[in-house]
Amino acid sequence: MASPARLTVLAGPSAVGKDTVAADVRARFPQVWLSVSATTRPPRPGELQGVNYHFVADDEFDRMVADGELLEWAVVHGVYRYGTPRKPVIDHLATGDPALLVIDLQGARQVRASMPEARFVFLAPPSWDELVRRLVGRGTEGEAERERRLASARVELAAEAEFDHVIVNDDVHRATEELVAVMGLDGPPVRDGAAG
Repeated sequence: MASPARLTVLAGPSAVGKDTVAADVRARFPQVWLSVSATTRPPRPGELQGVNYHFVADDEFDRMVADGELLEWAVVHGVYRYGTPRKPVIDHLATGDPALLVIDLQGARQVRASMPEARFVFLAPPSWDELVRRLVGRGTEGEAERERRLASARVELAAEAEFDHVIVNDDVHRATEELVAVMGLDGPPVRDGAAG
């Protein structure tokens, strides 16, 4: 049986590109398992159930919390709840496969409390202005939601020193390569869409 792998936790402010970097990691390094979070927020256009998130109703999320099924969970931006199902993370780590968890600051702090051996990586924007540009540019939130996310981002950026590694997302492929180097992955990335 394989020895347990070390969990890597990737966190950072809204619109910094966490999901984009994680998708690039999976496309180029298909051996990395990416955890899928549960959330009470509705899907955005193009998001798929069980692929981007497990979209659940409030009462189902309450049940998951009560039954201890979540490794971490938090109310994000003061509105919706997000959480990481515990069993898939534990099962994948037991196989020895590298595992990546993409979560917010509150969730990262909870995982640090329960799994201090995990590797904690903060994804930072090149600048505050660039973070604002990305958040406004993606057009998925209204003005009030953008302001909530920017207020959260100020708090999250101040917590950068709590992490083991900081990666500036000034270029997705470069940030991905830095992340996989931190994860200690062997072998070259898959190129030209050859990922499985």
